[in-house]
Amino acid sequence: MRSLLIVGADHLGTIPSKLGKVGYKRVVHLSGRKVQMVKRKIPDHIDLILVLTDYINHNLSAVIKQKAKEQEIPIRYAKRSWSSIHQAIAAE
Repeated sequence: MRSLLIVGADHLGTIPSKLGKVGYKRVVHLSGRKVQMVKRKIPDHIDLILVLTDYINHNLSAVIKQKAKEQEIPIRYAKRSWSSIHQAIAAE
């Protein structure tokens, strides 16, 4: 079972169900609104990180990128549209 961490956006709408159809059965979402988000560790079970670039501040994006590198977790960037997300995760 593949798992995905999505960082950014307040609401995901139908994105988790669409991700489930392409193999991501576990989707964890962090909106990125809270300052404490930068202090959190990325969960160990995460296979891929997806950063929604149109809904995240630059500082949090940089912190997530660094943590992903430290934990050797691949990271992809996309806008909140399904076509952009699908294209980003297809590269994985």
